[in-house]
Amino acid sequence: MGRENIFVGLEVGTSKICVAVAEAHHDGTLKILGVGNAPSRGVRKGEIVDFETAKRCVHDAIVDAEEKSDVEISEVYLGITGSHIRSFNNRGVVLLEEGREEIDEHDLEDVRTNAREVSLPVEDCILHTIIQHYYVDGQDGVLNPVGLLGKKLEADFHVVYGIRTRIQNAIRCVKELELDTTDVVINSFATAQAVLDKQQKQLGALVIDIGGGTTDFLVYVDGAVKQSGVLAVGGDHITNDMCIGLKIPTTRAEKLKVEEGSVMLGTAFPGETILLRDETGFAGREIERELVNQIVHLRIREILEIVRRLVDAEQNLHYIGAGVLLTGGSSQIGGLEDLASEIFGMPARVAHALPLAGVTSAFENPQFATALGLVKYAHLAHLDRPLEGGLFSRAIKKLSGMFRA
Repeated sequence: MGRENIFVGLEVGTSKICVAVAEAHHDGTLKILGVGNAPSRGVRKGEIVDFETAKRCVHDAIVDAEEKSDVEISEVYLGITGSHIRSFNNRGVVLLEEGREEIDEHDLEDVRTNAREVSLPVEDCILHTIIQHYYVDGQDGVLNPVGLLGKKLEADFHVVYGIRTRIQNAIRCVKELELDTTDVVINSFATAQAVLDKQQKQLGALVIDIGGGTTDFLVYVDGAVKQSGVLAVGGDHITNDMCIGLKIPTTRAEKLKVEEGSVMLGTAFPGETILLRDETGFAGREIERELVNQIVHLRIREILEIVRRLVDAEQNLHYIGAGVLLTGGSSQIGGLEDLASEIFGMPARVAHALPLAGVTSAFENPQFATALGLVKYAHLAHLDRPLEGGLFSRAIKKLSGMFRA
């Protein structure tokens, strides 16, 4: 890449491709050098459906990032999403052999492997095994068991898996641009690293990333990832609803959503309208503002209520002390915070990436949160600092496993 300690995060989204470039300093800090982006085509609901078209879009975003950061990119940390991604919590158990009582690094690997030994469909592969809690001879609250004496090591993990070929398609898209994929990371986990601090993770938090084609969510409880998921619905569905409900072209519906969209009902004056001006191929017309708000409200409410049901089903809702944090491109829709607060019964706010050194505009745009989270993940992996108490499995081993027959 021309410099040492350069990290690149690549998010292949439904509506945009985003690339963040960061540089790690010797003092352990991270500086954002530039963020590139390009419109996304050939991607539907977070998954590649037109390989060549998507590859060209990724290329454009990479070139934009290289120009803005003055860095030649050769490898990336790749964000993954899609409704095929699933997760569950599982416990691993390891008994130390006779005559040995001190727990070592091999035992940590063994307990992780034990937790991963579950029956999955043949087409699936595991993406993450994220540590939640360790126990030594029944003692809980153990942060790092290495060096402790005991006969039985147990550990709870959050295991994330998805369909191998769909993940491979995204990796191949990067590879054909002569770039290496250092690691793959689910978008929700990357986003959480960008917007949450340690205290919020400890208090419990729900992060909801409403993108163009998907809504990714992740729950922290007591400092550990407790739940994650992906819905195949996002801001593009609002645009489509407007096209059908208002009988206007997609481009006008998207512009209307971005510039005028709100989830607040009953706030428009009686008879208040929005003027859509004449354009080539479209005769201008007036649209009732309240009708626009109703369309946006119904779709956003549906998304948030599905997330609430899923979180409530796992009995995690009552452990969320830091509230709901909303991000992604569609989080900028007016009134979203109030609606989310009503649905979840707790404070909700639009979250931006936590500040780092460098390009400040990147932190102010919630659309960049996932890409920024990817470089933060990469930085901590490089430092070999356990994120969530030892998340980082060996990336090369994980990636090679995705290509096994």
